[in-house]
Amino acid sequence: MISRIIYYLHKAEEGFLAFLLAAMTLVTFSQVVARYVFNSGVVWALELTTFLFAWLVIMGISYGLRIHSHIGVDALVKLFSPNGQRVAGLMAVSAGLVYAGLLLYGSWDQVIGIIYTYEIEAEDLKIPLWIPQSVLLIGFTLMIWRLLVAAYRIFTGRDVGLTLGDEGQDAMAAYADHDDKKAEDLRHHDDLEIEKQIEAEEKAAKKGDDK
Repeated sequence: MISRIIYYLHKAEEGFLAFLLAAMTLVTFSQVVARYVFNSGVVWALELTTFLFAWLVIMGISYGLRIHSHIGVDALVKLFSPNGQRVAGLMAVSAGLVYAGLLLYGSWDQVIGIIYTYEIEAEDLKIPLWIPQSVLLIGFTLMIWRLLVAAYRIFTGRDVGLTLGDEGQDAMAAYADHDDKKAEDLRHHDDLEIEKQIEAEEKAAKKGDDK
């Protein structure tokens, strides 16, 4: 049951990011057409696009951690033993937690301590500014959560270290035989594991019903 909930939450996250990208593209395109074809436009379009882009980027940080798409230099770390790679991974996670914690603290101070307290509004959209800037609190909280999950996976031996994006491996998988299970994109292995857990639960439930 928990695996299924996590799986659908992941899909909702991906859908929300896709919506942000589509909305940003649509607003920008409509303003280009309005300006150069109809010599018109709306004042708040630029501000809305800026907010949408900010949400996409900041929410994308934690999403990138989940699918292991952040690029890093790990040539030296791969020379270590598995235990050495785990130590390096935990050090990287610890540094990320400190960084995210500082950003979350500063964001809370700005969004709640200043913008919300003094009821500051957005310049063009005329909405409370804390609403679009709340992405700072949401995004960095999710970042901390995903780093804690990464630390848990390292502690339990599910990952050798902090898994980073491997463009070469992804490219090989993209052009490999799709019927080959070994050619699955490793960036999505969390969802693949959850799907396998859901399938196992469904098979177990089916066997119980048959009995």
